[in-house]
Amino acid sequence: MRIQETQSHDRLWYRINATRKMTGANKLVPTVNALLHDLYEQSHKRSTPDLRVGSSTSMLSAVDLSENNTRAVIEFTATQCAVLENEKRVRCGIKRTGRKDHQILCRVKTIDGTAEANKDYIPVRQTLVFEPGETLKNLDIEIIDDNEWEPDETFFVQLQIDPEQKAIVGKKSINQVTIINDDEPGTIQFNKPSFLFKESAGKALIPIQRLHGVDGKISVTWKTQDIEAISGRDYEGGEGTITFEHGESTKMLEIQLYDDQDEEKDESFKIELSDPTGNAQLGRIKKTIITIVNDEEFQGMVSRVLQMTNLNIDALRVETATWAEQFQNAMNVNGGDVENATALDYIMHFFTFGFKVIFAMVPPVGIFGGWLSFFIALGMIAILTILIGDLATNFGCLVDLDDAITAITFVALGTSLPDLFASKQAATQEKYADNSIGNVTGSNSVNVFLGLGLPWTIAAIYHSSQGNTFQVPAGDLGFSVILYTIAALLCIGLLFARRYLSIFGKGELGGPMKAKVASSVFLCVLWLLYVVISSLQIRGHITVNLSN
Repeated sequence: MRIQETQSHDRLWYRINATRKMTGANKLVPTVNALLHDLYEQSHKRSTPDLRVGSSTSMLSAVDLSENNTRAVIEFTATQCAVLENEKRVRCGIKRTGRKDHQILCRVKTIDGTAEANKDYIPVRQTLVFEPGETLKNLDIEIIDDNEWEPDETFFVQLQIDPEQKAIVGKKSINQVTIINDDEPGTIQFNKPSFLFKESAGKALIPIQRLHGVDGKISVTWKTQDIEAISGRDYEGGEGTITFEHGESTKMLEIQLYDDQDEEKDESFKIELSDPTGNAQLGRIKKTIITIVNDEEFQGMVSRVLQMTNLNIDALRVETATWAEQFQNAMNVNGGDVENATALDYIMHFFTFGFKVIFAMVPPVGIFGGWLSFFIALGMIAILTILIGDLATNFGCLVDLDDAITAITFVALGTSLPDLFASKQAATQEKYADNSIGNVTGSNSVNVFLGLGLPWTIAAIYHSSQGNTFQVPAGDLGFSVILYTIAALLCIGLLFARRYLSIFGKGELGGPMKAKVASSVFLCVLWLLYVVISSLQIRGHITVNLSN
């Protein structure tokens, strides 16, 4: 999801995604549970900005969050813990460091992951009080034992503190709780066979996992072995013991790295696990290679990885490969992804089902390089346009509206809705406003120059071949064009003002709340004035003589 949101797209991508949103079809941007997304954003903000390769917890910042003990730091004692389902209770430790001479209130709440509240555990939402001098609190959460086999499930416990208190939430603000079904001491292994760290990081934290059981207290011995990197010169090697308390599933092995400020090739060393205690076993990955790279090489490697990711991501592709896939996407809400479908998706799918099935007959774009799909889709759009035009005319007759009024209101609004949604998504997703504004101007250019020019050219050629003269009376076109030109100039003036005036934030889109709301209201008023004044002139309530 994060890669998809940060990747730039062309205007066609936004048009396709906007159309799919309007019809309740499958989206090009994946959806994520809102609470889990908030957890990700919170964890992302608290992580170090240099982490791009290796474990997400590979390196920790050495920043003193307590600001020399002037404020308290509240955090969990561990970021992950596990509990057997038949134990019926899990205990999460919350500690206070830094300043300890005043009372601190902190809020904790549980958030569903794969485990569901009131089905797998009893949800918690309460306030804990740290009295002066108190450094540790325990939070007990009840686990529901349903005596049914199920895979390991997880939920999260989140820690929050009101900003007015003299305290801050530490880096361990979220605790992931895993509910497991067995009572084995588990197997111990690294979660990856290799890790990559920057030389300037100072510390490397290598995660060691405890899998397939977390019963009892166990330990494992670790030992480093030089390869290109030399212990004592490039890193602080040696050996030691990692201890897992009952219920703990992840421990971090800390290795000190030395930055010698010299340009050198990548250097590596090995870490090996051995001699587990408490009847635990070693897993498949009992050895790992740690590679130390200099900063420039690290940045180049990150760039290459991102390029490869962008080139190979195709899971969210726009096109379909077969007719069967097209009909499946058309006949199912949200393209078959029912779990992430919203109520609006169901409503729009109901109203647009017929159109989606009809247009699913268009050949897939893989046939003849997409040209067959292009021309058949163009023909079907032409037929649909004729039908919509006739329906709009009949509707105008029923409600006593002139064709010109129907054209500038209902027809124009219907054709502009995809532009509206596509521009809105481009505005929120793109770094610059080019695609958002260019989508509107480009669409109108096609409507005016191609939509009018092509049929008029064909009509002129036809009448000329018949020996007739093709002539279309201007009617109310002159007044409408002048009115539209005035509104367009005012709109362009607003865009220039937003770009150069600080009150608008010096940007075409967004900016301070009051300024952007005022800009939105101004543009909506322009559209309303255009429709109202044009309608009054068409109905004869306003008379304008443009013949002189």
